[in-house]
Amino acid sequence: MLTEKIFAVAQNGAATILWLLIVLSIFSVAIIIERYWTLRTLRRQSEQVKTRVLDALGSAQYSELEDIAKDKQTLEGQALAHAFRFAKENGSQGIEEVINGFILLQKTRLEKNLNFLATLGANAPFIGLLGTVLGIMKAFNDLGISQGVSQTNAASIMTGIGEALVATAVGLFVAIPAVIAYNSFQKQVKNILQNFDGLRELCVAYAKRKGA
Repeated sequence: MLTEKIFAVAQNGAATILWLLIVLSIFSVAIIIERYWTLRTLRRQSEQVKTRVLDALGSAQYSELEDIAKDKQTLEGQALAHAFRFAKENGSQGIEEVINGFILLQKTRLEKNLNFLATLGANAPFIGLLGTVLGIMKAFNDLGISQGVSQTNAASIMTGIGEALVATAVGLFVAIPAVIAYNSFQKQVKNILQNFDGLRELCVAYAKRKGA
């Protein structure tokens, strides 16, 4: 009885799995496109700020930080604005914690939906494999209920097995781009956040120099 119910589920299971993978792939592509443009813009801004910070360090022109803090379009500018506001009210003690807190908040923003890509990349092949198993179960069930397996029926069964294998291929097709995108975006996030290390030290030195 239970086996019959499982075979009944398998009748349309492979097709359902394929549709599920297609829907997941649409979400995946949308996230990849959105994250690509967002991180690309932030990375360019971060590189520009990094150049300005290096110039400030080389020339000891710490006042450059005030100009960077006025640029609220960049993450570094927002971080400096928060840090300077804190230093003005509370002194230089605690600036590092303020910037570290800002980094943690932005890390969550930068990694938005990346967990979905990681989960999809890890599990899409298994979802596709499930579709293949269900498809093969259907093929063998059809083989079992056939009245005398003719050559035509055998060919039909083999076609059904071939169609079932499509689910595994689709699962891999969905997973591979998701994994590649996830690894690439994680690297970009790491590079963006690394720029805050020098900025944090420079901000503390500037606040102390100003006698905050």
